[in-house]
Amino acid sequence: MELFRGVASKTAQSSYKRLIQLLVIGSDGDHCPQTTYDAAREVGGQIASHSAVTANPYCDIIIPTGLGFARNFVTAYSADAAIVVGGGAGTFIEACVAYQKGKPIVALTGSGGTADKIADTFLDDRKTIKVVSASTPREAVEQAIDHASNGKKGVKYFQSVARMI
Repeated sequence: MELFRGVASKTAQSSYKRLIQLLVIGSDGDHCPQTTYDAAREVGGQIASHSAVTANPYCDIIIPTGLGFARNFVTAYSADAAIVVGGGAGTFIEACVAYQKGKPIVALTGSGGTADKIADTFLDDRKTIKVVSASTPREAVEQAIDHASNGKKGVKYFQSVARMI
């Protein structure tokens, strides 16, 4: 199964313009309903893929990194929040990368796979940040934007950063 990589963007409400990037991770096609793409576009988002060969018809731009699965780190590090839709092991790995960075994660429940398994849980005993659940694509996008715009990261993440300083 080919992996889907999408980024939705929105300008935050503030005194300066800041692009909020939402990483939508999961399996292509049957696990990622068109309503997810529609919800991202409603807030001004664009859908990206890592390959013109495997891109689905909803993609707006192609970003061929040439990094293979190492791109999971690039996309998770650059996003302000992640939305998990369906997915398997690759989706889980990318969600774990976002988790380790303290990024807000929203799982679209009912989409199967990784999303259903990690919804409303912590991904390890450190309890860095709880994966929140959403029942609709619109709710997932709204929650991710809210968490990203309000800087909602895990308490443990901030404590670990403070220890490094």
